[in-house]
Amino acid sequence: QVLLVESGGGVVQAGGSLRLSCTASGRALSGDAVAWFRQAPGKEREFVSCVDWNSRTYYADSAKGRFTIAKDNAKNTVFLQMNSLKPEDTAIYYCASRDRGYYSGDPKNYEFWGQGTQVTVSS
Repeated sequence: QVLLVESGGGVVQAGGSLRLSCTASGRALSGDAVAWFRQAPGKEREFVSCVDWNSRTYYADSAKGRFTIAKDNAKNTVFLQMNSLKPEDTAIYYCASRDRGYYSGDPKNYEFWGQGTQVTVSS
């Protein structure tokens, strides 16, 4: 059974930072593309960032320059460092992985999902 577990969410003031973690069990992430998506109330799930099998990274325009994604194969974990947080970053953040190791920004292309972690940025 594949399990992705996110952690690191919380409440932070605007301008602050959080680091999200996504740890997998039952599956090695080294060959996967792993992405972070987020979903705010009343909105569709949207792409945030992805790291592919070769550690190439991809970001949504809203995340560029503020967020950094990284994969630690030894820990079977993907991190999302989020700096300069804004109230509009408030959402549930989900980690997802796909067997095909290439980038995709479409949540439909990801087979495995975590339960999500809440990020709240206060103004």
